[in-house]
Amino acid sequence: MTSGQKKTHVGIAQASISDDPNELLIAANLGSCLGIAAFDPERKIGGMIHCLLPLSKSDPEKAKENPCMYVDTGVAYLLNEMFKKGAVKDSLKISVAGGANIADTTNVFEIGKKNFTILRKILWKNNLLIAAQDIGENMSRTISLDMATGNVWLKKKGQEEQMEAKG
Repeated sequence: MTSGQKKTHVGIAQASISDDPNELLIAANLGSCLGIAAFDPERKIGGMIHCLLPLSKSDPEKAKENPCMYVDTGVAYLLNEMFKKGAVKDSLKISVAGGANIADTTNVFEIGKKNFTILRKILWKNNLLIAAQDIGENMSRTISLDMATGNVWLKKKGQEEQMEAKG
């Protein structure tokens, strides 16, 4: 990450698509929400979404208004917008952070866990894999996508590190 980068903050229920190498996409304060970064390294097209809830069927009208609020409709929106810019599915590197259990001390709702489960199902159905992830536990995270390099950075517990592909 460089100091001269344009920082684009991706708020709750928002997405951002970019092909600007001087841009840094950031989804901050991810609790049970998911921050999902996708990057096509060959075409240098990337995107990020900050999803709040797992399934749009809980409020179809709200999902029509803002598909980015939900994991199921938001991921489809993110990928379709990236494809419109020229990204290619088989080249995508996907990183995800969040899905924590912060306020739900009784584990009644498990929104974070449900968000991640829905994401995995959607990606699996579309033959896409997660390259790097930092999910669960009970801490807030921030995820950043450096459009110049495709590197994804994770900040948690005051520490920032590059997310590494699992393998």
